[in-house]
Amino acid sequence: MHLKTTLCTLLAAPLAMAAMAGSIADLTTVPNANPKAAGVAVPNVLAQGLNEVAVAQGATRLENPSDLSSFYGYNNDGPMVPAPGAVQTSGHNVEASKTEPDKNVYLILPGLWGADANYNYGTRFLFQGHEAGVKDAAGNDRGYITRINLDADAAHRVTLLAQTDRFGNPLLTMDGSTWYPWSKRLLFTAELGNKGGVWQATPEYPSIVEDISGALGRGGYEGIQADLYGNLIIIEDVGGKRGTLNSHARQANSFVYRFVPKDRNDLTRGGKLQALQVMSKTNAGLPIEFHATNPDADILSQDMKDLHSYGLVFQTQWVTVHDTDINGTVPFDANALAKAAHATPFKRPENGQFRPGSNFREFYFNETGDTHAETEAGAAYGGFGAILKLVQKDAADDKGTLTLFYKGDAAHSGFDNVAFWSEDHIVFTEDAGDTLHTQRNALDSAYLFNVNADYANPATPAPVRILAQGRDSSATLDAAYLAAGNGFQNDGDNEITGWHVSDGDATPAGLLGAKRPKPFKDGWRVFYTQQHGDNTTWEIIKTKQNDE
Repeated sequence: MHLKTTLCTLLAAPLAMAAMAGSIADLTTVPNANPKAAGVAVPNVLAQGLNEVAVAQGATRLENPSDLSSFYGYNNDGPMVPAPGAVQTSGHNVEASKTEPDKNVYLILPGLWGADANYNYGTRFLFQGHEAGVKDAAGNDRGYITRINLDADAAHRVTLLAQTDRFGNPLLTMDGSTWYPWSKRLLFTAELGNKGGVWQATPEYPSIVEDISGALGRGGYEGIQADLYGNLIIIEDVGGKRGTLNSHARQANSFVYRFVPKDRNDLTRGGKLQALQVMSKTNAGLPIEFHATNPDADILSQDMKDLHSYGLVFQTQWVTVHDTDINGTVPFDANALAKAAHATPFKRPENGQFRPGSNFREFYFNETGDTHAETEAGAAYGGFGAILKLVQKDAADDKGTLTLFYKGDAAHSGFDNVAFWSEDHIVFTEDAGDTLHTQRNALDSAYLFNVNADYANPATPAPVRILAQGRDSSATLDAAYLAAGNGFQNDGDNEITGWHVSDGDATPAGLLGAKRPKPFKDGWRVFYTQQHGDNTTWEIIKTKQNDE
């Protein structure tokens, strides 16, 4: 069997290659994931026809270093590389804490300045929040916001935009991000349970950052996307309890939210936070909801099995859990209120995106699942994660339908980041974690799915691997330190995060999902971050021999 099967033969529906990958006619699938072996670093492998160039990496010096950090991916609490024979002990790091730049937001914005008042920073920028940091006296990981100045020279390449809010409060670590064009603010989420929430930030230096969790709530928020009305879909990632009988599986404990603002030009004015409620097939007229007293019953419930069964169509509605006009603007626990409102929990959903060309009526989101090969939930109960599709006749409607688009398995599991590659093709990346990497002897991959394919049909080709994530030398070393179990604070294997396809349009017309993406054409660019290890942010480009 020839390993370089072209994407044309693997896609389930006819497709013009120009719509899928610019004009790359010979883009090919990566046949296998990279294996994981102790002490062995492996390079990333992209589909033939694609290449990648680093736009920043952990060792890139900030143009305006602070007491917290002097580099894009390293804090100031240790050396970049452990000294020979160094041993991690309490109060002594053998290596600096890595900041883990997370989601990427690409924008074309003229007139932005930076730390050097005499320098022209250009117009093309990539923004990130950072997911890990140094713990403060209260035990919170301190985070910050950076901007990669894509048009700038090396000395001005990365600007530290903020590490405190407008009142001087330290920023927490940030996970998700998006651009909200009506208020001209970046929105950042913190995946920190009832300490998390949403912050808005101006794109210039220094950024003015505001905590708006009094309106949007506190939760383990990650993915965040706006629709054409300015409503925000927020995806929560909160791990549930392990079962007593099902010790390798977790109870669904995360919710999908919609925030309906009073004034999309000013989110601080408040609005309604709603949670998605899915009606049960087993218990007619009742929602699928969380049960606090028996995690095992939820893990292997008929409702969980139904949610992860092809062909079933569930009725949905948005239920209001908080209204600032009624409940005020004191920050609140969104997860607790969603449970009280009988909203439906999912198995660690993390990110989602609206389908281009659907007028924001179709929304695809993932479940990460249990990230353990021995999960008792298996594929049937969502143990390996899934991709779900929410459809509404209009983005503003309160009612809709939910269906299973793709059921994960051990080889395709831990779905996390997402971006549409074209109107009919969507990329989901894995974050399977060190344990599952070891169990299946395979590192993470990024997969291209055809949204018109019927993945319930065994004859349908598997999704196409367009990136086999490698493991850089730093991550290989970190994995070894982490496995030693001596308190080492940095994560191990690399993770694919911040997968982002955009033309940089900062107007409402540039919302993700408003335009049909055209990677590598008409200003469309593709970015992702190889998180952990060297923390390199890459731009994916066409190989020269395939240029038009």
